[in-house]
Amino acid sequence: MKDKWTRFEYRKQRTRDHIMERANGRPRLTVHRTMRYLYAQIIDDAQGKTLASASSLSKEIKAAKTKSGKSVATAKLVGELVAKKAVAAGIKQVAFDRGAYLYHGRVKALADGARAGGLEF
Repeated sequence: MKDKWTRFEYRKQRTRDHIMERANGRPRLTVHRTMRYLYAQIIDDAQGKTLASASSLSKEIKAAKTKSGKSVATAKLVGELVAKKAVAAGIKQVAFDRGAYLYHGRVKALADGARAGGLEF
């Protein structure tokens, strides 16, 4: 049996491949979660460029005086911030790429915040 890290990498790549084939040219909203912070990027795979990004380390998030960088409330603010930046860049529809993370907790809060900010996925 493969170790936990190898299974995680396989799941992440399988998810990403599935999203790329079904995205229909839409950029993807990628989530990276660590023990302390949360990062979100909107990536255009055709050009290989990051169009918008936000993290729990952003000045706007820290100014909101959230409890910590790893809370669900902070994740919702990160989602709203990345949505605001994407709408300013002219992006309304994205494909949500949660990687190998379960759609639960901070990842779900980020997605809800992005939807509240005006993104469709």
